[in-house]
Amino acid sequence: MTSRLKKITSLWITTVLLLFVISIILGITMRFNQAEVIRLSPITFYTDMTVHGLTMIGIWFVAGMAAVNFIMERYVKTSKFVNILALVLTVVGVLMFWASTFIGKFHAGWTFLYPLPFKVMWSAWATPLFLYSLAVLAVGWLIWCISLIAAMLKKYSITQVFAWQYFKKGPKEETPPFILISMITLVGIVTCLITAIVLVVLLFAEYYSKGTFVNDALLMKNLTYFFGHAIANEMLYLGLAVIYEMFAEISGRPKWKTTWYVSLAWNCTLFFILTAFFHHLYMDFVQPEGLQILGQLASYLASLPAAGVTVFSIVVAVYRTKINWTLANLLFFIGVMGWVVGGLGAVIDATISNNFVLHNTLWVPAHFHTYNAMGNVLFSLGFFYWFSVNFSNSRHSEKLSALKLFLLIVGGIGFLAAFYIGGADSIPRRYSNYPAEFVHAKTLALIGGVFASIYLIGILIFFVNITRRCVKILFSQSA
Repeated sequence: MTSRLKKITSLWITTVLLLFVISIILGITMRFNQAEVIRLSPITFYTDMTVHGLTMIGIWFVAGMAAVNFIMERYVKTSKFVNILALVLTVVGVLMFWASTFIGKFHAGWTFLYPLPFKVMWSAWATPLFLYSLAVLAVGWLIWCISLIAAMLKKYSITQVFAWQYFKKGPKEETPPFILISMITLVGIVTCLITAIVLVVLLFAEYYSKGTFVNDALLMKNLTYFFGHAIANEMLYLGLAVIYEMFAEISGRPKWKTTWYVSLAWNCTLFFILTAFFHHLYMDFVQPEGLQILGQLASYLASLPAAGVTVFSIVVAVYRTKINWTLANLLFFIGVMGWVVGGLGAVIDATISNNFVLHNTLWVPAHFHTYNAMGNVLFSLGFFYWFSVNFSNSRHSEKLSALKLFLLIVGGIGFLAAFYIGGADSIPRRYSNYPAEFVHAKTLALIGGVFASIYLIGILIFFVNITRRCVKILFSQSA
């Protein structure tokens, strides 16, 4: 592992954690505004909501990519130049995006549902700048993903990289689970990033046509949710690739092996996760009925193969087995539980009969905050902690480990419970202020904000400890 790669990864980690703290503060501000503890103008609220949503998706995607890129160097030669290019374009894209929102007051939400970006209620220049920021991010990430895929294909054949040889008896070549899951995930990410680029091109075409070209609204919504749903879920699988590689190693157990059922599960996941997004469009009754049925089936099936195999592997690894429990594998373990709970919440919402009740209520942010804040974030924090301790040559103390976990778990559960209860009570999402008819909405917003603040304290302790070690790696002569 080269010193240069360690320094680049340290930069990624520091950047992600800094942006995460800022994004959490924006989220807490929104909940306290809904509770009427503070007062924001609707424009400020929706600007914060736009920044919070898109920044969160972006930083935890690149967090998973940085971890996968670092670990992949164990198996294949990756491009340091592309890694740095992706970092530069990510920072540039985020700065452009923040300029369009904080300065230009663009506030169409992170999903920027068509035709809302063209109903200009902000600075005229903010809309094209927002779209250009998406283009910069998508192109940078696409180059990064293709670079990693190309690196794997230089060493492994198509059959090996997808682990198809395990469908026959006595396979001669081995495919590490990390390589299989990374390939499956990166192919899905490339697909959704290409979709994002097509979406942005179509938006630019309408924007610059001055009314001579108009997009189809349903097509644009399908493209938006295909991209948004896919990248939000694929970034979870980047974290799972890290867990398959690191959990046994950190625990002092033999590395996990690829089997026929692991190969089958992950190959099925590639298809299911790319078609599950239709559950976001149940209320679009003009959508062909067959796609709605496909969305229902894929939403169920997407949660079974990867989750079933991963949970089974984790349970087998820890059941009646003496392992070396460290903060890193505790974060991995708790993160898998959070991912499963969030997935169950998603499946409940994706059931058509339930969706009539839960659609666009607080149940929606409840489930995706669960598998992000209590799932994917913990996956990445586990890697960040392991990386910073192992390569900073620092003597680490576990004294605050219990406190950090306590703050994350208690804060996370309380924060999410307020969302779930609100969703079950049909409280709508995306309201800056709740009308009096929603009796419990303000109280739940206050509870959510308080518990999110507890979660933030835990993250701040991680931020200080991990970034201090990463800075040491950055400025060390040899890492």
